[in-house]
Amino acid sequence: MATGGDGPQLWAISDLHIGYAENRDLVEGMRPGSDEDWLLVAGDVAETVEDVRWALKTLAGRFARVIWTPGNHELWTHPSDAVTLRGVARYDHLVEQCRDLGVLTPEDPYPVWEGPGGPVAVAPLFLLYDYSFLPPGCTTKEEGLEYAYGTGVVCTDERLLHPDPYPTREDWCRARVAETERRLAELPEDLPLIPVTHWPLHRHPTEVLRYPEFAMWCGTVLTDDWHRAYPVRTMVYGHLHIPRTTWQDGVRFEEVSVGYPREWRERPVPPGRLRRILPQMADPQG
Repeated sequence: MATGGDGPQLWAISDLHIGYAENRDLVEGMRPGSDEDWLLVAGDVAETVEDVRWALKTLAGRFARVIWTPGNHELWTHPSDAVTLRGVARYDHLVEQCRDLGVLTPEDPYPVWEGPGGPVAVAPLFLLYDYSFLPPGCTTKEEGLEYAYGTGVVCTDERLLHPDPYPTREDWCRARVAETERRLAELPEDLPLIPVTHWPLHRHPTEVLRYPEFAMWCGTVLTDDWHRAYPVRTMVYGHLHIPRTTWQDGVRFEEVSVGYPREWRERPVPPGRLRRILPQMADPQG
């Protein structure tokens, strides 16, 4: 349920993971505060196309606009999914599903929020990662992976997220970064920006990970200065399952993830609360 005031509001959520019945119930209960509210969905809705479509259709029927960008789970070619597409073909198929539902994606023109706190461009970004967030003491991807496999902390992407037709996930990442830089450069320089991405644009949110080696699957140093290079108002992300507000170089970073039931049951706040991005609250944790 969205709360927090009258008038149009811009909300965000990520890591819905509706393969868990408890999380599916959370989506069932999500409602806007007004008929003009927008919702940003920053990836990891589910592992199957059917579940992703159900969740986005449900939310698109309630919010004036829903904007989605993929996480790693949507990109998995999961054995439980009837859709067996891999890599770019799978991503393109998900984009087609979103367009059928009226949901905006990273492949669409960036919409401009004209409500309270606007105007501001909302840019859903699909960037992936390139293993450049290395564990301490490691200087190459190979060293980092060897360390991760030694600790037993290895992202399931290594088995299920295929980069086809790119040779590697990092090649796909670099191509996405280059194309996104081109599009961002076309925006008016004086128009504030809210990037929405599954993986954080800067490494600092990963510093509190229980298993630091997992940072390799959390972003790329290629975007390390984007919050300064572009007129970023707030950077919205997910993936880490550590919902919180941080600040880097005066820019607000907002993690909006729900996470797994075993995680949110341990938190003092009710699960599945939408995070209000605009108008910005005085209390950044509100």
